[in-house]
Parts: sequence; C-alpha cells; structure tokens
Amino acid sequence: MFLLLVAILFFLGIIFISLSMMGGGLLALISLFILHTSVVKYRSFTALFIAFLLSFLLFQYTNNHIDEWDISVEIKTLINRSLLIVIIAGLVFTQMFYKQKIDLFSRLPKWNSRITLPFHTIKVTYFFLIGLTVSSSILIPLFVYQGMSYVKSMLLFGILFALINATLEEIIWRGILLSSIKRSVSTFYAVVITSLGFGLLHMSIGIPIMISLLFSFGGLFYAIVVLKTNSIYPAIIFHIVINLGMVFNGWII
Repeated sequence: MFLLLVAILFFLGIIFISLSMMGGGLLALISLFILHTSVVKYRSFTALFIAFLLSFLLFQYTNNHIDEWDISVEIKTLINRSLLIVIIAGLVFTQMFYKQKIDLFSRLPKWNSRITLPFHTIKVTYFFLIGLTVSSSILIPLFVYQGMSYVKSMLLFGILFALINATLEEIIWRGILLSSIKRSVSTFYAVVITSLGFGLLHMSIGIPIMISLLFSFGGLFYAIVVLKTNSIYPAIIFHIVINLGMVFNGWII
C-alpha cells in the first residue's frame, strides 16, 4: 500500500505541475514528504520522487519565462530540452546526500552475449539491429510525404533535438531512476514507475494525457532494452532515431 501511494502521488505531481496546477503539485509534494519522514526504511527511495518533483517545478518555472523571450521556436525547444539537466542535478544531489550509488548503466553492452526472451534467446547484436530497424520505421512517412528540401531545413535542429532530448531523458528515467528504484524495491515496480512517469512527463510539452500515456509503452521498451543489455546506450540510440522521426514528420514543431 505504501509503494502504491508513493507511485500515485508521484504521478499526480507530474500531471499537476505539467498542467501548471501548482497547488496540486505542492500538495503531492507535501504528501510525499510526510511519507518520507514517517517511513524510515524508504527514506532514500521517497527522497528521489521529492527531488524529481521539486526539480521539475524549477524546470517548468524556468521554461515558462523562456517562453516570453523573443527567439525562434526551435531555439526555445532546444533550451527546454537542455534544461532537463536541472532534473538530473536534483536526482544526483539527492543520491549523493543519502550516499547512494549512482548507476547509469553506462557500461557498453556485451555484443556477443545472449538475451533471454520468452521462449527464445537472441544475440545482443541481433536484438540491437532488430530494434534499430523497428525504430527506423518512423522515418518511412518522411520519404513518402516530405521532400528533401524540408529535411535539409530541419536537419540541424532535428539532430540537436534528438541528441539532447534522448540522452537526457534516458539518463533521468533509465539511468538514475530505474537503477535507483530497483535497488530499493522490485524491478517490476521500477519499470512501471519509470515507464508511466516517462510518458506523463510529455504533458509538460503540451501533449494530451491519453497520448502521453501511449509514450509509456516507449518507456517500457527502453527499460527492457536497458535491463536486457545491461547498458543505456542501445536505448539512447533507439530514442534518438524515434526523436529524429518525430522532428522530420513535423510532430515536434
């Protein structure tokens, strides 16, 4: 019951802050803090969620002011994504404060090892190539409906957006949070929390809640990739490809 309550408050905090309903966000934070002080066993665990929401509040506040700047939409978007480092800083500080190990799954995958899947095992190399092929399918509409002149005009922005957004989001969700949460509770709980949280965070860039929840399936896929390969790099690459497709298909700006 305690873990379920923490998860619900965390998700509500993300939703309220994304919708600029700061009263609801603060209420979720206060409730988490009460749980944090009352259950000693999970203090370092609940502190992660508190740190995330506090950092997310700062992230949203800063971006609301940047929206008023007289600069291009592309630059605003890149600044917005770059400021995800604020959330990373909050999580890292919390882990250091509680003297918890920070594991970003930053080791390279063992390409010759095998991954066990239901009713099948597959070499990491083949798993990566299949995942890359599937992720690249998002680029198909680009070649069908968009001309090369459009691609060239969006190329620099697309590359920068994909590199910044994919790398920072994966460090947050599949790096710090997934590794830290599964160390305190079950891997299943860690995957559910990080996948749903990853999806809901897309509400902060104006995506409706139901569509944001669909992004959670992407988060689930990335979590499986990280856990199966024991490395964050394949997930970052898949995420970059998806983000490139989203930019070039006009889904970002």
